[in-house]
Amino acid sequence: MGSKVSGQLLYSDDNHKFILLGADEEENEKVIQTNQYLIIRNGKGILLDPGGVHLFAKVISAVSQYISLENIQYIFFSHQDPDVSSGIALWMGVTPAKILISGLWSRFLPHFGIVDQSRIISIESKGGRLDFSGGEGNIIFIPSHFLHSTGCYSLYDMQAKILFSGDIGAAVFENEQYIFVDDFEQHKKLIDGFHKRYMNSNAVLKKWVQMVKKYKINYIASQHGAVYRGASVDKFLDYLYNLQCGTDFIDELYK
Repeated sequence: MGSKVSGQLLYSDDNHKFILLGADEEENEKVIQTNQYLIIRNGKGILLDPGGVHLFAKVISAVSQYISLENIQYIFFSHQDPDVSSGIALWMGVTPAKILISGLWSRFLPHFGIVDQSRIISIESKGGRLDFSGGEGNIIFIPSHFLHSTGCYSLYDMQAKILFSGDIGAAVFENEQYIFVDDFEQHKKLIDGFHKRYMNSNAVLKKWVQMVKKYKINYIASQHGAVYRGASVDKFLDYLYNLQCGTDFIDELYK
């Protein structure tokens, strides 16, 4: 078993913070490890992919070290998977937050206990921008459809210059966990199998890489694994741009 990764400030200035709340390590190794993130600007917060029901108490404790729950204005769900969003009803019960999620999944939310959808904001298929806590279009939703969900998004924080990529970049740790990817060649063996099977195709990856490369990115923060920084950012994007995956292997998968 590896060690639990505690909270880490990825960016901080007088009015803006981007925080890795911690990497949850389950005692049951069959349960996938997840990362949760929090953006705070002028005392208001956006929680990113807070996770499932079983993580709720742990994430509440981590969030409360940085901000009061009543100041969480938004909760962003990159897609609908249970490791991302199955705790949604609990979060709506303890915060006044509005929920940001693909419109494709709003009708599925009642299965997670959501009946009143007045607090749900559907993100348009082409993405969009959010004016967050005094910023003008400072949070950008970048489509990442089919990587791996049919409706999902990455989130780019313009001030922190951090890309929250959801499942893109996910790693499956073998032994010790670590916070940052500094040796991409060593890290690649932990991401290869996941990306080849869970990402839709090289054509879609190319589209996504072309979109995100328009922005200055200091960190790529994924929902599973470690945070890409420094030279590993461009190495990871180049890796994706050339990766054969998903339906590229259709003949092998359907033998």
